[in-house]
Amino acid sequence: MKKILFLIVVSFLIFRVQAQELNCQINVNYSQVQGTNNQVFQTLQAALYEFMNTRKWTDHVFDTDERIDCTIMINVSEVQGSSRFVSTLSVQSRRPVFNTTYYTTLLNFQEKKGEFIFQYEENQSLDFSLTTFNSNLTSTLAFYAYMIIGLDYDTFSSEGGTAYFQKAQQIVTAAQNSAEAGWKAYEEKRNRYWLVEDMLNSTYQPFRRYMYRYHRLGLDVMAERQQAGTAEMSESLRLLERVQRSEPNSFLISLFTTAKSEEIVEVFKGSTSPTEKAKVIQSMKLLDPANSNKYDAINAQN
Repeated sequence: MKKILFLIVVSFLIFRVQAQELNCQINVNYSQVQGTNNQVFQTLQAALYEFMNTRKWTDHVFDTDERIDCTIMINVSEVQGSSRFVSTLSVQSRRPVFNTTYYTTLLNFQEKKGEFIFQYEENQSLDFSLTTFNSNLTSTLAFYAYMIIGLDYDTFSSEGGTAYFQKAQQIVTAAQNSAEAGWKAYEEKRNRYWLVEDMLNSTYQPFRRYMYRYHRLGLDVMAERQQAGTAEMSESLRLLERVQRSEPNSFLISLFTTAKSEEIVEVFKGSTSPTEKAKVIQSMKLLDPANSNKYDAINAQN
């Protein structure tokens, strides 16, 4: 009996150690491609699932139910030759809100159409190095793995994701001599280079502080203290106002509005404070002027 119990404990500990950080769903859509062996896409999807979910991205131990939920969608629009794929990449991540069944979106980003171009031979090994650019495919997915982890950590402790943003930046640095798009400052203002550059830039530190205050001090306490939670969320928007005033229409503000606009409307519809509602509407119209009418719904009667 003691031997059986020992084996059970050992098996449990091994399972805990093997539980990785990400619970990443991978979807490779090839419906736009005609006349290509579909098996290669299915093999690719399975290989990327394994790459994201079995690799150890941090030094921390995660329980299975602590893994970070995320989704990566690759929409292939063209195959050049037999192994070069032109595609568009979109990335989403979310985290649970304490004491609820609700999940809040942290990242919802789609790269420029056709920007993600990669080489892949069926059944090839997916090699990755933090400091050497071996493959646009693995470097891009690893970049987003670290960004997803960094954003998640930022919501649990103030600027807690810095180490993982720095790893993402190492990947960007290693890609500077590559011919592939998405890695360089001069290409455009909303690519991988600028995503991590802005996240680590002190100009955007209020955005990092918003991440912690909105999620950990706001959403996470709402189940037990709703008014305290919405008050913190409302005040966190003032941090974003500072960014908007100093850097109008910045990349990070657009990421915020894409991820949070619907949630903010729904949360503050339930506020019992007219003053709080007015403040939030004012903040959101400043942060998202193109959609300012959307936020009038906060005053709608439930």
